[in-house]
Amino acid sequence: MLHDICTCPVSLSRRETLDDWDAMTRAFLAHGADTPVYLGRVLEAEPGFAMAHAAKSLFSMMMGRRELVDAARAANAHAQKALSAGGATPRERLWCQASDAWMHGSPSRAIGHMEEAMRLNPADTLSMKVSHAIRFILGDNHGMRRSLEAVIGAHGPDHALRGYALGCLSFAQEETGSYAEAERTGIEALHYASDDAWGLHAVAHVYDMTHRPDCGISLIEGNTDAWNHCNNFRFHVWWHKALLHLDKGEYAHTLDLYDQQIRNEKTDDYRDFSNASSLLMRLELEGVNVGDRWGELAELAESRSDDGCLVFADLHYMLALVGDNRPDAVARLTARVAEDAQTGTEVARIMKDPGHAAAEGLAAFGDAQYDRAFAHLAAVQPRFQNMGGSHAQRDVFERLTIESALRAGRLAEAEKLISARTRLRDGTADAFADKRLALIEAARMADPAVAAQ
Repeated sequence: MLHDICTCPVSLSRRETLDDWDAMTRAFLAHGADTPVYLGRVLEAEPGFAMAHAAKSLFSMMMGRRELVDAARAANAHAQKALSAGGATPRERLWCQASDAWMHGSPSRAIGHMEEAMRLNPADTLSMKVSHAIRFILGDNHGMRRSLEAVIGAHGPDHALRGYALGCLSFAQEETGSYAEAERTGIEALHYASDDAWGLHAVAHVYDMTHRPDCGISLIEGNTDAWNHCNNFRFHVWWHKALLHLDKGEYAHTLDLYDQQIRNEKTDDYRDFSNASSLLMRLELEGVNVGDRWGELAELAESRSDDGCLVFADLHYMLALVGDNRPDAVARLTARVAEDAQTGTEVARIMKDPGHAAAEGLAAFGDAQYDRAFAHLAAVQPRFQNMGGSHAQRDVFERLTIESALRAGRLAEAEKLISARTRLRDGTADAFADKRLALIEAARMADPAVAAQ
């Protein structure tokens, strides 16, 4: 039997197909644009390979797009049919079970099947990455780290995919607050895999969270081979660079990056959209006039508002609708989130909490009802983690919660949130925190009644 680059047995019959499968694995780990090309070749050459159909189904669900659910469902049906023909390895059966679990509304069960595949072979980097990716979507930062730490020992210096495994571990370490460890691991990941965009981006996260913008900018500019080959993930790396310039107060340069890189291609992929909408909102909170840039995003947000695939996406659509002052569209999206929260699926539970209250809070912020905005956002702020994404991505909602408190005159509560945010960020206040703390101090000095708060 043939074995793939992850040292796992595969039921493929042709060496040429295995080469394409291995190329797909490498491309997927590196966020390469050629991932679907290689997967398509495998499916064309050996359509009975159930795991490839399961991979197509899982990858489609990760895209968080309503129209791709049908594609995922069809791929899953092909996977189950191929599986019933026999000949699949235990790992391949687990992948088909993972695909079927997600299609039945349980991404967490899909993770469980990936973890079982990793117990079969801890050197199975592909299953590791899929578990990592779904956990990321679900906001399971500690689960990410436990999963990686359980298998990293099987990815020694002689493992062909060690760098990508280290890149995932680096990100998990960063998301659980081990910043120095994450920095070391991420740099080592780039040593083993110079095209490891995820590892590079993990270290960029470290520099954002520890308020070292110059280090982050230098890292990104000095390692273009790690990310310029990417699919749309390269827009996310540009977004990280923009955040670092924003922290330095370089607003014109940040807007230039938005126009020339982050939003150069007007895609409606929710990840690209979240980059754009969250950056514009951050700029507006700093008093920057973003011109008519909200309009393009708001049009897309209205067209995607019925998706309901991910709370994370819905809340970023809400940012654009609020930013472009579209109250009717805001109301429709808020109502849809509330309706979806009643359906009983895993996604619905997150729609209900923190999704619905967060949507209500963002809507109130757009209406300048800051006390109401703060009440809704603060109520679910401890559970923002559950909406998925990273600390850096969710920080726009942290900022809006703090800004709502400030504009509502609730200075003590704003100060408490700023302190908690700073503790999360390695105890170092960034420009956003410094500016808000200065505003609080000025307000207290100007008014003795306020000083008592």
